[in-house]
Amino acid sequence: MRMALKSIYSSKVRAFLTMLGIIIGVSSVIILVSVGQGTTSQITEQLNGLGTNQLTVNITGRGATTSLTYEEALALGDIEGIENVAPVISGNVTAKHNTENVSVTVEGITPSYEDVKDFHVQSGRFLLDIDTEYRQKVALIGTGTAEDLFGTDDPVGQKVQLNGISYKIVGLLEAKGSSLSGSNDDILLIPIATAERQLKSKGVRSITIATTSADTVATVKDKLESTLDAKFNYADNAFSVFDSQEMLETVNSTTATLSMALAGIAGISLFVGGIGIMNIMIVSVNERTREIGIRKAIGAKKLDILAQFMIESIVLSGLGGVIGVGIGVAGSWLLGKYTSLTVSIAWDMVLISFVFSLLIGVIFGMMPANKAARLHPIHALRNE
Repeated sequence: MRMALKSIYSSKVRAFLTMLGIIIGVSSVIILVSVGQGTTSQITEQLNGLGTNQLTVNITGRGATTSLTYEEALALGDIEGIENVAPVISGNVTAKHNTENVSVTVEGITPSYEDVKDFHVQSGRFLLDIDTEYRQKVALIGTGTAEDLFGTDDPVGQKVQLNGISYKIVGLLEAKGSSLSGSNDDILLIPIATAERQLKSKGVRSITIATTSADTVATVKDKLESTLDAKFNYADNAFSVFDSQEMLETVNSTTATLSMALAGIAGISLFVGGIGIMNIMIVSVNERTREIGIRKAIGAKKLDILAQFMIESIVLSGLGGVIGVGIGVAGSWLLGKYTSLTVSIAWDMVLISFVFSLLIGVIFGMMPANKAARLHPIHALRNE
C-alpha cells in the first residue's frame, strides 16, 4: 500500500487524470439517481395526497349530449361502493379588492367538497347546502389569493369583486401547497349553483368521487364507466376516469426505468475510467521494467509483483470512487437546497457505485499486473 501511494503521489497529475473517469462516473450516477428518486417520491406524495380511494371523472366531450347536469353528477353517488361525490365547475376570473386585483381560479363546489378533497377552513365557515340552494354570493378564499388581495388583513367578512360581481368571504382555507394540478392556495370556492351563472357554464365537467375503501376503487371505476357509457350513448372520448393508484404505479415504473437508464449512461464514464486505468498501468509496467527485474532477481515471486500492480490499480480506482462519492453526495445536496428539484440521496446507489469503482480497478488492473508478473528477470534487467 505504501509503495502504491508513493507511486501515485510521485505522478499526481497523471494519477488525477487517470481517476477522472471514475470520479465523473461515480458522481454522475449518484446525482442522477438521487434526482430521479427525489422526483419519484415527490410525485408519489402528491398522488397519495389525492387519496387512494378516490376517482376523478372528467367530461371531455363537447355539446349537450356529452355533459352532466349538477343533479346527474350527484346521482352518481347512488352507485354501489361510492361514499361521496363532489362535482366541480371551474373557470378563471379577475378578483378585485379596493385597488388590488388578480387573476384567480374559481371553483363552484358543494359542501361534500370539504371531506372528499380534504379542504378545510382555518377561520370562518365552509359552504352550506343553503348557499347552493339559494345561489348565495359567498366565497371561500385560499391563503395565496388572500395574501394577494388583503395582505395581512383578515379576509373573512370582507367583500371581493369577481368579474365585477360582489361576493362576501365567509371562510379562509387552510394552506394546502401545490399539487399536480397547480397551486391549491391561489383559489376561490363558491357555491356550484352560483358558479353556473358566474362562469356561464353549462353542466359539470369534473367530479371527484370517494369510494368506501381503496379495495373497491377498481370495481367502482368499472361501474362508473358503464353508467357514463350508457349516458353518453357510447360516444368516443366523451369522458375519462382517473385512478390515482394506477397513475402511481405507472409513474413509479416509468421513473424507475428512467433512473436506471440515466445510471447506465453515467456508468459508461466508469467503463471509460477503467480503460484509462488500464492504459496508465500498462505504461507504468513498461516504465518500471528494470524495477520489476531487480525485485524478481532478489526473490520477489510472481504473486508479489501481481499484488503490487493490482494494489496500485485498486488504490487509483478506490480514490477515484471516494472523491466521486464526495462530489456526488455534495452535488445532490446542493441541487436539493438551491434549486427547485426534489433530491433524495440514494445511499444504496452510493455504496453500489463505490463497490463498482473498486471492481473496475480489479478488472482493468488485471492485465497490466499479469503482464508485469510474467516478466523474466533477465529480460527485465536487460531492458534500457
